Order: sequence, then structure tokens, then C-alpha cells
Amino acid sequence: MEYFGSCLCKGVKFKVIGDFEDFYLCHCRYCRKDTGASHAANLFAKKAKIEWIKEETKIKTFQPPKSNHVKAFCTNCGSALPNLQMGGNLLVVPAGCLDTSLEMRPDAHIFISDKANWDESLDEIDKFERFPE
Repeated sequence: MEYFGSCLCKGVKFKVIGDFEDFYLCHCRYCRKDTGASHAANLFAKKAKIEWIKEETKIKTFQPPKSNHVKAFCTNCGSALPNLQMGGNLLVVPAGCLDTSLEMRPDAHIFISDKANWDESLDEIDKFERFPE
């Protein structure tokens, strides 16, 4: 399988060749901080390879001290981007940066002990097709 993706400004484009083994919704404090949301949606692959197609802007990687958390992002628009971890043996791809449709559904919520206190029963709140008027 091939998956294509990019950042918001389209300055960085990539292709992932291979399949993802895992898809987790992570509620850890690092993922909540780096997404600004209740959780991150990350795909994990040990065998898939990444090919950078376009790098008009720079990619920066940040790792908080004394943590295993790694965040890669476009220095122009700030979009989350794929990164290699564990000495290059694990490819982590933020699901939201894919341009190719993803047929896979998340496997699990992880680090729910860090889950935001407002992240409960969200399916019960109002839903709108667009910004409410």
C-alpha cells in the first residue's frame, strides 16, 4: 500500500510505502499538548518506509527532556508530520496529515489515565455540519 500526505501549507509532502500495524488514539499529556486536542491519532509501522517527496520548508523535531515522545512538524505552518523513532525502527505518522483515504480504524485509546476531564460523552453534544451560526 502507498499513502500520500502533506502539511497544511503543502511545503512538505511525503509517501509511506507499506502498511501500518497499529493505530492508536493517545491521550497522554504530551500528545494533548502537541495537538491542542483531547488526543493524538497516530499510525505506527515497523516495516513501512517513508519517502520525502517535497521539502520546500524545513521539518523540525522536538523531544521533551526525559521522555519518549517525539514531535515532528513543518517550520512554516506547524503541522504535525511523520517521524522515525527507536533508532529508525518505528515510523510514527499523525493520521491527520495523510491525504490518502485511510480505511483503517483506530485499534485503541491509550494513556487514558491522562485523559482530559472534559473528554467524556462527547457523542452526546450537539453536532453541526459547519461552524454554528
